Amino acid sequence: MRRRILLSMLAALTLTTVVLGIPLGFTAWQWVADITRGDLRARLDRMAVEIVAQERGDGLVHGTVDLRSVRPLIPAGGRLTVIYPTPEDSAMRVDVGVAEVGDPVVESLSMGTSGSLRLEVPAAPMHSMQRQAVGAVALVAVASLAAGAAVAVVTARRVADPLRDVAARAARLATGDFRLDVRRHGITELDRVSDVLDSAAVEIAGRLQREHALVADVSHQLRSRLTAVRLRLDELSAHPDSDVVHEAEEAMAQVDRLTAAIDDLVRASRDEGAADRDPVAVVAELRGVVTEWRHPFVEAGRRLILSGDPTLTAPVTGSRLREAVAVLVDNALMHGGGDCTVSVRTVYGGPDREPLVAVEVADEGTGVSDDLAPHIFDRGFSGAGSTGVGLALARALIEADGGRLELHRRRPALFAVFLGKPTAGRADNGNSGNSVVEPRISEPR
Repeated sequence: MRRRILLSMLAALTLTTVVLGIPLGFTAWQWVADITRGDLRARLDRMAVEIVAQERGDGLVHGTVDLRSVRPLIPAGGRLTVIYPTPEDSAMRVDVGVAEVGDPVVESLSMGTSGSLRLEVPAAPMHSMQRQAVGAVALVAVASLAAGAAVAVVTARRVADPLRDVAARAARLATGDFRLDVRRHGITELDRVSDVLDSAAVEIAGRLQREHALVADVSHQLRSRLTAVRLRLDELSAHPDSDVVHEAEEAMAQVDRLTAAIDDLVRASRDEGAADRDPVAVVAELRGVVTEWRHPFVEAGRRLILSGDPTLTAPVTGSRLREAVAVLVDNALMHGGGDCTVSVRTVYGGPDREPLVAVEVADEGTGVSDDLAPHIFDRGFSGAGSTGVGLALARALIEADGGRLELHRRRPALFAVFLGKPTAGRADNGNSGNSVVEPRISEPR
């Protein structure tokens, strides 16, 4: 920011200096020339007065003009040419000074019936003075430009530093640092932004505190209810019917998994992000999701398939990844068709085409309509009578770990979860920058 402001001001100063400096330099050049010619004309006027005075006083000697009185008025290196009439009705020319003047500056004066004068002087002194005048103008222009540049540096710092401070405060606010900053910069607009940031920090901190308290209360209530359910199921496990016992044990396993998921989500909601997390094996994390959802797919006459490199890991929160993929699998079960494939592979789609771990959930159904696709991740928006919360929640869970969730293909539907850089796995097999296709691991029907 400071550099752009400084360059803009320097460009304006340079343009102004050039626009004003060139006419000023030309004016100084012409001014010196006018002074030189004015001096020559003044000398000629004084010479003419002397010569006319001789003529009126009959000071002519044998028809000639006595030029001794005008000789001191001739500049050094100059020459005066006098043309005057004689009693014999002819004209006489008299040259006084040097024999020849190179590159002269010439001024002439007519004296009417008394003749005319022509004064020539070398132009070199005049050109020297002109160069000095132009140099003085250039020096003043450079000094003005330097002074303007100093003012531009101070102004750019005065404007850019407060902007950088406000941006840094906004960045800290985005990372969860809600400390107030009492500094103000004396710029009304920026101070107003600082006031708004302080108010936002107080409001966000209050809301987060209330939300954390609500999450703690809700999780406590859920665990209490799940504990009660588990106790009832535990009673059923003593039933004499083996089928009832089996279903009770399966239900208790579901309750245990749900309790663990709630604990993981609450714990993950208090973490800062996935940047410093230990990498987790993506396929191993998703194997439990596929196992849990395999039975509903079998009942629907469909298959749920998991494929990918088991050694591929990424720095993510396991509970968030499992819940997000579970939402995508549930979405494929409810709204898709055919087999559903959950694949884990390396793709090259980062800002610099860097490798990323991608989890793709695809089915063989009719896909997502063109009207629904732009809003499919909007909270509360649904085209099939559902709550419209699942996909929005899945995206929020993935983004909490610094990843992203996209609808990669509409027909048939393919959702892609892009995680961080892979920390293990095989190198590129020559697929010209697209993806590394890993061996397929299929869950039984």
